[in-house]
Parts: sequence; C-alpha cells; structure tokens
Amino acid sequence: MSDGITPAPRRLDDFDAGPASLARQWSVFSDRVMGGVSVAKGTMATVHGRHALHLTGSVSLEQNGGFIQAACSLGDPPGSGVDARAFRGVALSVRGTPGSYFVHLRTADTRAPWQYYGAPLPVSGEWSLVVLDWGAFTPVSIATPLDVRRIVRIGIVAAKTAFRADVALSELWLTTDN
Repeated sequence: MSDGITPAPRRLDDFDAGPASLARQWSVFSDRVMGGVSVAKGTMATVHGRHALHLTGSVSLEQNGGFIQAACSLGDPPGSGVDARAFRGVALSVRGTPGSYFVHLRTADTRAPWQYYGAPLPVSGEWSLVVLDWGAFTPVSIATPLDVRRIVRIGIVAAKTAFRADVALSELWLTTDN
C-alpha cells in the first residue's frame, strides 16, 4: 500500500457460526456436471474440535472425470469479488487424509468454467496452517496472469488422481504474513 501501512489479515470465512455458516455461499459439486462419475459431499461439521467445512467423496478418472470441489463466492454481494492487492496470498487451516488437493481461484478474467488459477494444497492428519502466495497459483486454460484485483471465487478441490478424498477447512483468510 502506498501509505506504508500493512493491512490486517482479512477473514474470508472462519466457520465460527458452525452449521449456520453453510449459508455463506459454499457450493459442492463434482465432475458429474460434465459427465464424470466422482461423488462429492460437503457438510458443516465439528472436525477434531473445530467448526469446519468438511469435503469428502470419491474422485474417479472414469468418463473423463477427476474432481470434487467446494467453492465459495466472494464479495458483497457474493460473486462481486474482493480486491486482494494489499495481501500476499491466501491462508487456510486444513486437516484431512493426504491426497491430491488444490486451491482454485476464479477472477474477473476467468470466463469459462474450466478456467482457473490453481495451487497445490498440502494436507495432513493434523490441523495445519497453509499459506499460499499469489505466485503459487498457475493459470489453467487461460493465458492471462493472475490479477488479484477481483477474486470472485475460491475453491477447495480434490482432483487429478483417483482416491477417497477427506479434507476439512476451518479458517480461510487473505494474509500479509509468511
């Protein structure tokens, strides 16, 4: 920022409301929207002592499939986006069974459903803080570099490998910290 003041982290969701925070615009879907056979389930639950979004299911590569996802529209109103230029990345508190997980961002530049910016999401059996700098996100099916002036959606994704997915997200924010 030009005034030299570092902004405070901006919470996108912390799930403190428990099951009521599902109304925060989290949607769960799978490759079935395009003919795949993966199965996804998203619930609000208490996972090892924390209110969390719990994404489970089976990722199948059959019929050109290969993903399940929980996604949240950002902004007020939802989908209008957030300006994240003052932040260095996104931070998440996650736990689950190890697997092939990712964070996907959609911006004002992503027009087609298959366009996004993705970064690997390491998951372990213990709650852990994962910080993903903007540089960790690579464009998929889009040539435009990531522009964080208007991030309209964020998603937690299990993809690219056939496996039984189980991941919980208890906090999500934009961060300036390492």
